[in-house]
Amino acid sequence: MFMGEYSHNIDAKGRLIMPAKFREQLGREFVVTKGLDDCLFVYSREEWKDIEEKLLAIPQTTRDARKFVRFFYAGANVVELDKQGRVLLGNELREYAGLKKDVVLVGVLNRIEIWDRSRWENGSTYDDMDEIAEHMAELGLSL
Repeated sequence: MFMGEYSHNIDAKGRLIMPAKFREQLGREFVVTKGLDDCLFVYSREEWKDIEEKLLAIPQTTRDARKFVRFFYAGANVVELDKQGRVLLGNELREYAGLKKDVVLVGVLNRIEIWDRSRWENGSTYDDMDEIAEHMAELGLSL
């Protein structure tokens, strides 16, 4: 499971250093795709295979299902770490997430999220956590 928050920079060529703790779990090749909330999602190849199986099981007869799968797959790229532990993020992915230079990588259970630093700082306020916790309890989560 991925956890923690790390600040890094994207260089002029679009390369990003993947934190060592994440590299250990990701392996040499992994998948980066468009995520929700205007960030990128990063999955190990093993986790991506599980997601593929779940998406294949969804009936493609509804517009929302087709649109969701299309969104998720059209932005997906298999990437490989270089010898310095960097990954090249394609221009389309960087543009989608608004990634320029300063980024934050966040471990979120089975995935990593890559955020533009300013989006992360503006969107990661936790003033409403009591209300969210109540909704999570309705879903069966109790801590």
